Amino acid sequence: MAQATRRLGNLRSQLVRWLLIPLTLLVALDAVSVYYNALEVADLAYDRSLLASTRALAERVSIVNGHVTADVPYVALDSFETDTLGRIYYKVTGLKGELVSGYEDLPPVPANVKRSEVYPALVRFYQADYHNQPIRIAALLQPVYDDSMRGIALIQVGETMEGRNGMTRKILFDTLWRQGTLVTVAALLVWFAVRFVLRPVMQLKGEVESRAPTDLSGFDPALVHKEMRPLVQAMNGYMERLQALISAQRRFIADASHQLRTPLTVLKTQSELTLRELRRTRLDPAELRELVEGMARTTDSAVHLANRLLTLARAEHGAAEGGTMRVSLTDAARQVALELSQQAVARRIGLAFEEEGDVGIEANALLLHELMVNLLDNAIRYTPIGGQVTLRVRAMRRPGQPTAALLEVEDNGPGIAEAERAKVFEPFYRAGATQHVNPGGTGLGLAIVREIAAMHRASVTLDAPSQGSGLVVRIAFPGVVELRA
Repeated sequence: MAQATRRLGNLRSQLVRWLLIPLTLLVALDAVSVYYNALEVADLAYDRSLLASTRALAERVSIVNGHVTADVPYVALDSFETDTLGRIYYKVTGLKGELVSGYEDLPPVPANVKRSEVYPALVRFYQADYHNQPIRIAALLQPVYDDSMRGIALIQVGETMEGRNGMTRKILFDTLWRQGTLVTVAALLVWFAVRFVLRPVMQLKGEVESRAPTDLSGFDPALVHKEMRPLVQAMNGYMERLQALISAQRRFIADASHQLRTPLTVLKTQSELTLRELRRTRLDPAELRELVEGMARTTDSAVHLANRLLTLARAEHGAAEGGTMRVSLTDAARQVALELSQQAVARRIGLAFEEEGDVGIEANALLLHELMVNLLDNAIRYTPIGGQVTLRVRAMRRPGQPTAALLEVEDNGPGIAEAERAKVFEPFYRAGATQHVNPGGTGLGLAIVREIAAMHRASVTLDAPSQGSGLVVRIAFPGVVELRA
């Protein structure tokens, strides 16, 4: 079962999707990158503010009477809380690890936290949970000394994350809003751009739909974009071939009607004459027989013409049953010679068959049979009584080219003048020298041969025999194939 063809859908929608989906993905990646960069900048700003608070507190740490003290007024702590939009926790640890001031249970500095490389101060930043809420802590090592002692005090200042989280949410929403607006505007621009770009195609569609059924003239390729012009040119070429086919059919119907009218008119006249004579007098059996035989001959001529017309139509449209296959041209020609041998004997014509081995070709067996029947039938009909017809099959080897299969039919009839050899392939054309030999000819035999040969990419040539009068019809099939055993 043939695979179902997948429907492609709407071109405009596909273009918009293929443009917007990658754009949306790129914008999303850019939004993530911008968001994390903004978070890094926000963290840096908040850490700088936290370090400033730690330094402000460190400036109030000193040694008094041999003890580390921290003078932290409540006004300073209030200012910290107001500035950071969150709660402040601090702790000052003395030289020996004793609590000097602040919140004793403030989380200590983890051992794996490294000193910040951003600031020249000996500060480390880390996050911890304090009273069930996350806080960010700056731990600053502050040298303290007087005349009696010196050492390093630890100042820790922590703040809750409300301010940072609020800024994070604001950055996230601002980023999403800007990127969403960008995607929306891009989608609208892409939509209008696609509509604008496809406008010539839609105009071409309208022109096609408005055409009359009988109008097969071409479309101007300049109406569409450069990339679409090959399609329009292909359409124009197809319509030209279709126009030629329709014209050929019209000519065929007109010619066939004209050619069939003659034998049918003669047959009608003969039948009316026979009936009139029967009504007027009693005809002699011999006269009646002559009239009926005349009607039979006219009927045979009409049937022969109709068969030739059907064969020509089938050859022109390639409507024979079956495709091509490997065929023995030698066997097919021998079979046709046997079929028409009785016709040759009846006219006392010598029919010879010559072959040089078994020659195989790729062909439609039915049409190949029709071709050879028409060739041999023509030769027998136009050869005078007592003449000779020869059917040959051989392989023709040409230097530098593939071997061709050659089919020849030679007779010693009136022949065809060289000036008329191109015209005899036209339907219903009859050479002047042949009309007196076979007045009832149809002029279709060689037209059928040409059409069938063209289907097989074979060439047809007409030549005069090497000796005497007559005609040699030579058909060269392109390539010899090996026949299966």
